[in-house]
Amino acid sequence: MEQPVPALRAEQLSKEVTSPEGMLTILDQVDLSVAGGESIAIVGESGAGKSTLLGLLAGLDVPSHGKVWIGATEITTLDEDGRAALRAGQVGFVFQSFHLIASLTAQENVMLPLELNGMSHAAETAREALRTVGLEPRRRHYPHQLSGGEKQRVAIARAFVGNPAVLFADEPTGNLDQQTGEKIVDLLFRLNRESGTTLVLVTHDIALASRCQRVAHMQAGRLVAADVTAA
Repeated sequence: MEQPVPALRAEQLSKEVTSPEGMLTILDQVDLSVAGGESIAIVGESGAGKSTLLGLLAGLDVPSHGKVWIGATEITTLDEDGRAALRAGQVGFVFQSFHLIASLTAQENVMLPLELNGMSHAAETAREALRTVGLEPRRRHYPHQLSGGEKQRVAIARAFVGNPAVLFADEPTGNLDQQTGEKIVDLLFRLNRESGTTLVLVTHDIALASRCQRVAHMQAGRLVAADVTAA
């Protein structure tokens, strides 16, 4: 029986940059495969290469060596426009710093990826996404009128609104207090279960990582272990 194509795969992925001391290896020959619908956390100390790995997996940056596939598409063969088009159709993001556009309302922020993809009924779809995260009454508010937790809920609605195949979350609770962070995590995993999206989560929070089905440990730019959790 033919094996299903992984939702995400990296092969011998490396990233090198020049520094005053010479060539610096940030990521060193990382291999990773993530199945469709799986949740995986990438953990490690600050500077271990977690966010660099996420950026390469998502096509936000290009590796010095190695290959990345999202589904059946090798994104490392695409140019910048090609990677952007693939992200628009198949990838969602949730960042620590929210990345909302200050001049747009909550609803307009959620509508943005739909409009960029030329989808019809963007306003109605965005409003329903905000309803899903409990923010439909705040749809006309601008980011500066929202709390940190509300901003992250808008970001989560925006990430899920296009039904992405893969969702990348980089320290999604890093700017939130513990109680708000726990609510955001509950929402993130609930939507992930309901949508069947593949979740790749970067965090230094072991309790948060344990909510994922698998935990991959990074150290000095290398994946050193991968554990299956009870999630």
